[in-house]
Amino acid sequence: MPDRSIWMFVALAAAPALANAQWLNYPTPGIPRTSDRKPNLSAKTPRAADGRPNLSGLWQTDSAPPATLERLIPGATNGAGEEPLSQYFINILSDFKPEEAPLRTAAAARFLERAKAFSNESPLSHCLPEGMPLVEMAPAPYKIVQTPGLTVMLYERDTTFRQVYMDGRKLPDDPQPSWLGYSVGRWDGDSLVVDSAGFNDRGWLDARGHTHSEALHLTERFHRVDFGHMEVQLTIDDPKTYTRPFTIQLKQRLQADSDLLESFCTENEKDLHHIETK
Repeated sequence: MPDRSIWMFVALAAAPALANAQWLNYPTPGIPRTSDRKPNLSAKTPRAADGRPNLSGLWQTDSAPPATLERLIPGATNGAGEEPLSQYFINILSDFKPEEAPLRTAAAARFLERAKAFSNESPLSHCLPEGMPLVEMAPAPYKIVQTPGLTVMLYERDTTFRQVYMDGRKLPDDPQPSWLGYSVGRWDGDSLVVDSAGFNDRGWLDARGHTHSEALHLTERFHRVDFGHMEVQLTIDDPKTYTRPFTIQLKQRLQADSDLLESFCTENEKDLHHIETK
C-alpha cells in the first residue's frame, strides 16, 4: 500500500474529536493518589464486591515505540496525528515478516487489490464503524463499566457501545451479522475472557486494510496488572481468511481525571464527496 494512503487514513483516525469538553480534568472519584495528589497508577488492582478484579475505568491503548512507528510508516515524525498509534492499529500483522503472515492466498490477493482503491474502500472514508478489534486499538479512550451480569464498553470513536453478557448465556448459533458482533464473558482466575462472534465481513482489523470474514471468532483476555495498567490479549481466529489463529497483546493505561467526549464522524466529514466524484 502506498505510504501516502496509509498516512491519510491514520491521520484521520488520530484526529482529535471536535466537541466541547465534558467533565475533562475532573478528579476521578476513589482513585489512589500520591502525596502530591497525582494519580497513583501503580497502586493495587481494585476489587469488586465479588472479589473479582474491577476493570471499570477509562482506558486507552498505548502507542508503539517511535522506532516501530517509523518502520511501519516511514516519516511519521509526529505519530501520524494528535495521538501516536498502536502498531496493531496500523498493521495487525506487524509481528510477522511479510512472507510469514498467516494470510490465505485469496485473502492476500484481495488485500493487494484493496490497496489500489484504498480511499474508496476504507470504512473511515465513508464514516462507517471501525468494527472489532480496530475500535479497541484506536487512538481514543473507551470506558469499561463492570457489573455482575453485564460489562459495558463505551467507545469514544463514533460514540459506540458494546455489551458483554456475564450471565452464563452462550453465543447465538445463527446470529444476525453485525459490526461489533455478539459478546459473552467469563472469569478465568483474575482475567476476564470475552468471546465474540457474529460479525459482518465489512469491518477492517487494522488501518492497512486487513479484513475478516463472517467466520471471525475474537477472544479477548483482559488482565488488570495494577490500578493504572491493563494487558489485553486478542486472538483472531478466522479460518476463511487466515491460515491459523494468531494472538497480539495490547498494553492499556488508565486515563485518570478525564472522561469520554461525544464524537460522530459525520459532523466533520469532508472527504466523501471528493471520493465519489473521482
